[in-house]
Amino acid sequence: MRDDPVAVIGLVVLLVIVLCAIFADAIAPHDPTLQDYNAMLEAPSAQHLLGTDDLGRDVLSRLIHGATASIYASLLAVGVAALLGIPVGLIAGYTGGWVDEVISRILDTFLSFPAIVLAIAVTGVLGIGLTNAMLSVGIVFAPQLARLARARALVLKQELYVDAARCFGASTWLILKNHVLPNAIQPVLVQITLLMPVALLAEASLSFLGLGMQPPDSSWGSMIARAYVYAQIAPAQMYAPGIAILVTALAFNTVGESLREALDPTARR
Repeated sequence: MRDDPVAVIGLVVLLVIVLCAIFADAIAPHDPTLQDYNAMLEAPSAQHLLGTDDLGRDVLSRLIHGATASIYASLLAVGVAALLGIPVGLIAGYTGGWVDEVISRILDTFLSFPAIVLAIAVTGVLGIGLTNAMLSVGIVFAPQLARLARARALVLKQELYVDAARCFGASTWLILKNHVLPNAIQPVLVQITLLMPVALLAEASLSFLGLGMQPPDSSWGSMIARAYVYAQIAPAQMYAPGIAILVTALAFNTVGESLREALDPTARR
C-alpha cells in the first residue's frame, strides 16, 4: 500500500474523516442544533463557512457531526454483516450436504431482492432510526460475506492440515476456528473494506427517505434530504454533504482495492 500514492491519499482522507468524527464536539465551530431564525439559508460567510440551513443552523458544524453518524452507521452495518455472514458461510461450506444446500438456498433468496428494497422492508419491521436502519443494511449485506466465506471453506476443507486435524480428533468448531477462519479471512477482509462505501451510500439513501437519522441530529444523508427541499433557492446546501459522501466512498474504495492487490498477488497490475 505504501507504494501506491493513491491508496496513501485515500488512507489519509479516511484518517482525517475518522478524526473529525471522533472529535466532532471540539472541531465544530458552532452547536449543530442551535437555530438562528435571523440567519436562515445564508450563503457561506466568515461566520458560517458553508452557510446555514433552513433553520439557521451552521452547515459546517452539522457536516462535521454528520461524519460521526455516517461512519458509525457504516461500521455498524458492516459489523453486523460480518458477525452474521462469516460464521454462516463457513459452516455451510465446511459441513456440506443438506446443511449447505439449505443455507445456500436461503442466501440465494436474500440475494434475489434489490438490496435497498430489502433494507427498507427490514427497517419497517425493526422501526425507524439510524441504528435500526443500519442493522437492516447489515442483514442485507450478510449473504454477500456468507457466500464468500462459504467459497473459501469449500476449498480449505480439502487441505492436508484440515485432514490432519480431523485425524487427531479435532471438533468441527476447533477446525473452523483454528484452521479454516484464519486462512479464509483475507478475502473476507477485503470485501468488508469494499462494503464500507456501499454501507455509507445505503445510510445516505435511507436517511434521505426519512428512515435513518432523525432530527435534530444530522448525518450526511439527512442533510441532503433537508437541503433537497430548498435546492432551487439554496443549492449550495447540497454540495457539502454530497461531496463528503463522494470523497469518503472513493477513499474506502481506493483503500479496499489496494488491500485486495496487496493480499492477492494475482490481482496486482
